[in-house]
Amino acid sequence: MSEERLSFKDMCARFDVTPRTLRHYEYIELLFPEREGRQRFYGPREIARMTLILRGRRFGFKLEELRQWLELYDADPEQRLQRKVWMEMADKQLDELRSRREELDEIIVELERLRDVWDASQD
Repeated sequence: MSEERLSFKDMCARFDVTPRTLRHYEYIELLFPEREGRQRFYGPREIARMTLILRGRRFGFKLEELRQWLELYDADPEQRLQRKVWMEMADKQLDELRSRREELDEIIVELERLRDVWDASQD
């Protein structure tokens, strides 16, 4: 059974990212594709890393945080440190998201109130 390998174009299509984004992730050392001449190929490890990167971005993590976290995978074969760091990152991000949600709830209430005032003044 052969391992899955994606070309640069296929990797962009699979993850719905631009070529510029994919090149940037390589430049900042989030991804390390195999190179054959000028072509790049992404194996299972890079596909898994890309999945984690995009999930992390969705959760609001910074690329540098993700890069440092991904580096722990190779440094810690049992992933104890990686798990510990992930839990700390997740807790911090959850606090940040909850704070932003509270702020958004306040903004929504204020905007609804202002809209209602303007709507009432039109009658």
